Amino acid sequence: MMRWVAAEYCVRRSVTLGDPAMRTPFVASVLIAAVVSVGTSPAADVPKRNVLLIVADDLRTELGCYGSAAQTPHLDALAQRGVVFERAYCQQALCNPSRSSFLCGKRPDTLHLWNNGTHFREKNPNVVTLPQHFKNHGYTTRCVGKIFHNWHTQEKGDRRSWSADEFLHYATHGSDQPRVTGALPENLATLCDWNYGETPITECRDVPDEAYFDGRVAAEAVKVLAEVKGEPFFLAVGFWKPHAPFNAPKKYWDLYDRARLPQLDPARPLGAVDLAFHDSREILLPPPNTRHPTPEQSAEMRHGYFANISFMDAQVGKVLSALASLGLARNTVVVFLSDHGYHVGEHTLWGKTSCFEYDARVPMIVATPDGKSGTTQSLAELVDLFPTLTDLCGLKTPDQLDGVSLVPVLNDVSKSVKEVAFTQHPRPAYYDRTESKLPVAMGYSVRTATHRYTEWRAWEDGTLLGAELYDHASDPYELHNVATSPASAAALLAARRALHGEFPPGTPPAHR
Repeated sequence: MMRWVAAEYCVRRSVTLGDPAMRTPFVASVLIAAVVSVGTSPAADVPKRNVLLIVADDLRTELGCYGSAAQTPHLDALAQRGVVFERAYCQQALCNPSRSSFLCGKRPDTLHLWNNGTHFREKNPNVVTLPQHFKNHGYTTRCVGKIFHNWHTQEKGDRRSWSADEFLHYATHGSDQPRVTGALPENLATLCDWNYGETPITECRDVPDEAYFDGRVAAEAVKVLAEVKGEPFFLAVGFWKPHAPFNAPKKYWDLYDRARLPQLDPARPLGAVDLAFHDSREILLPPPNTRHPTPEQSAEMRHGYFANISFMDAQVGKVLSALASLGLARNTVVVFLSDHGYHVGEHTLWGKTSCFEYDARVPMIVATPDGKSGTTQSLAELVDLFPTLTDLCGLKTPDQLDGVSLVPVLNDVSKSVKEVAFTQHPRPAYYDRTESKLPVAMGYSVRTATHRYTEWRAWEDGTLLGAELYDHASDPYELHNVATSPASAAALLAARRALHGEFPPGTPPAHR
């Protein structure tokens, strides 16, 4: 009602200042326009906005538009016509909890989901997902590639969210081996002598894009766009990269001079809590087979990570090109994001599953048909995706979502809709693969405008096991825990209040 009153007031005020002869038609036309623009649903003759949601896997903010050395021309072009969120954060740095969280609009604690092996519907059978909500409102919803996590769960994907069967959504990264006609070209990345599943951890072969999952995902997404172009659609395209193994086609490795890539600083943060770390088993293998990479092996894996990013970017470019050539860009909201960040040797860590900034921070770009663009420092969370897209498309936002709409920020990049962002992670990182199948601790982390504060709490009784505070004004790479520094007392108090407001210390993690 307030929005209508404001619109009506502005119309009447402008009319009184105009030519009296124009008052009646002007009032009628503007009032009608106001009803259409601020009503709760689009008029019948106004086409529904489409949604193209593009999700990368294990991508930290390593894009050209974020100041990275990564060569990502297609995502940089998307950033030029959209809003780039400099400070967007995942709710847990692991595939299944993160994807379940932002696709259901609920935090991991709300879903009671913190591992890769539990499908979100096992504990939340009636939850309505983001694509399901669009489907319920008349949209054709399609899934190409990895959107929901799948491999470790009993239910594969979430068929009820989609109007047709999912494509290439059920697989494991370690089975992404090159498919070619004829002899397989040799692997030119030979320094790392271990595998990721069935595939070498680093692989550089002169093969076409479609030899790997993501090339086939892009090709299918282009086909689906042509199929759905005549109806309102919600198309989710999930790329498997830059997740390991580091096996992009050779031409993407060739984009980089390894010696000129950013040098690795593997330093462990001073004063950090031991629980903040993990054994990097995803990349370096579980004990007792853990590898200890040489500097040369580390450099090869980092090179491969950048090659994977450029490979993924090229596939995004194919999808965006098809969107434009089909004339769909002018009425489609495009969102690009990653499920979480990543470490490639920093802090002694490889992979994800921490509460550090490298893992918690994600790229997020939102391009709307009205062409508003810019870069925002507003804090945002992936859990905000659900209410943002319903808001942009004029759909009713479901009750009891944990996020908020970012549309005010999209309309004005100087605006902010939240003061903090939250991330969490259990210990052990893959606790469901232990004998007890229960965590021993949970890390709760809050990112304020200036600091990151993390508390590690015992799973059963909530006992505080350790705390970390990092000052991003002076320590953007989180190398010095200043939680016990007198100079940081005020920042510590403010961050602690924010964290306790969302995750009260009186409620143990096991009972949330």
